[in-house]
Amino acid sequence: MPSAPLLSWPDYAVLLVVLAALVVIGGAFTRQQRDTVDFFLARRRVPWWAVALAFLATEVSAVTIISVPATAYSENWEYFQFFIGSSLAKLAVAYLFIPAFYRYQVTTIYEFLRHRFGQASQVTASIFFFVTRLAGSGVRLMAACLAVSILLGWPLPLAIAIFSLISILYIAMGGVKAVVWTNVFQALLFLAAGATTLLFVIEQVEGGLGAVVDLARAGGRLNVVNWGPAPGDADFFRRVLTDPNIIWIAILNGFIGSMAAFGTDHDLMQRLLTVETRRESQRTLSITPLGTLVTLIIYLGLGTGIFAFYAQHPHLPLSRPDEILPHFVGQVMPPFLRGLMLSAIVVASIDSPLGSLAASFVTDIYRPLLVRGRSERHYLFVSRVSVAIFGIVLALLAYAFSFFSQILWLAFKIAGVTFGSLLGVFLLGLLTTRPIADRANVIAMIVMALVNLVLLTLSETKVLVFAWSWLVIVGTFGTMALAIALSPLLRPRSATA
Repeated sequence: MPSAPLLSWPDYAVLLVVLAALVVIGGAFTRQQRDTVDFFLARRRVPWWAVALAFLATEVSAVTIISVPATAYSENWEYFQFFIGSSLAKLAVAYLFIPAFYRYQVTTIYEFLRHRFGQASQVTASIFFFVTRLAGSGVRLMAACLAVSILLGWPLPLAIAIFSLISILYIAMGGVKAVVWTNVFQALLFLAAGATTLLFVIEQVEGGLGAVVDLARAGGRLNVVNWGPAPGDADFFRRVLTDPNIIWIAILNGFIGSMAAFGTDHDLMQRLLTVETRRESQRTLSITPLGTLVTLIIYLGLGTGIFAFYAQHPHLPLSRPDEILPHFVGQVMPPFLRGLMLSAIVVASIDSPLGSLAASFVTDIYRPLLVRGRSERHYLFVSRVSVAIFGIVLALLAYAFSFFSQILWLAFKIAGVTFGSLLGVFLLGLLTTRPIADRANVIAMIVMALVNLVLLTLSETKVLVFAWSWLVIVGTFGTMALAIALSPLLRPRSATA
């Protein structure tokens, strides 16, 4: 890490303007927050196009901005295979999940589970969401703050503290409406900054785009499809269990994993519930793959371009792959452009889940279980306090994750432990009409999360040959099968279809 800041005053000016804009947006909506319907749903009056950009900003995050270029720089473009399955998952969520959420007029998606099964399923799913989202967002925040600490010369804890504070301020003031409109600002910023940086990188490579392609191809950095072994090969089953980048496995995992992320994670779904009608929400989610495609091309291209640049300049100092983009920005890019890319990284780190975490806590746990029958003013106050508390927890987790490497895959591994349980219980509610015991769901979710945690631990310690990418699939079908098997033993009650 550099001992002195790498930025000049134009860079700081861009960064300060961007940070001020976030707080101003949050402050602009403060007086519009009269109750929890305003704070968590914006009374479903947000334009669909704004929600589409907000969803893109939430989906992309600092992990994409930093770690996708790092993956293209050190590996190849095979990560693109996940995009195919992910896009199919968005269509599945749009036409399977969203109609149910609008039918029951939910504030959080876990209320659907209460209508379908009972309160125990709702509360358990909400707790799983807390664990998954806090851990995953801790990785995101750490990734961005690590980049900022490299460029500014700040200690990592200081960067985490500052950006966590900004998140708490604008979300506590403006609620989900502030979240959506800051997301719009963030999406436009990281698309513009990424495209500008990509053009700059190409210009810095002698021979331009053609040289980038030639150098990347020679270095094996342009591989997109991993066909994997043939079914008759001796190592077929070993490769299938250990290589997540084989195309059909990547598409399958992209589909199941993204269906879990988009359909059972309230942080992403919260944006889609702020539009007025079910049709608008479905249309919004259905067009988001276009924005994701553009973003992936830009940031995978960045990693490839940086690889070509350093291949032509082997005398220049390098950094570890997870830090290669901020390293390049700080060492090579000129003032203002450097500040623009830094600002994109910063706003991606500030796009936090605090609003959705507060919504789930107040709606699924505090209001129905802990303190009932109070005024909307009370619940609005508790919602804002919850934003602050979750912000502090998130900051502590981000610092803890700074001791890990390979950030991109770490985020997926964390989600793999619990997302299968969440998706399994949602699919039981959406695809079946059979009565499932509330307690059967709870036991099945907990058991399969523990099974996945054990599998991940054994895989990471090399005791078991097993790719983390299978975790969501195992958790999903395991939860469904176990809940169905246990239900007759736990005296199932009738449920509303």
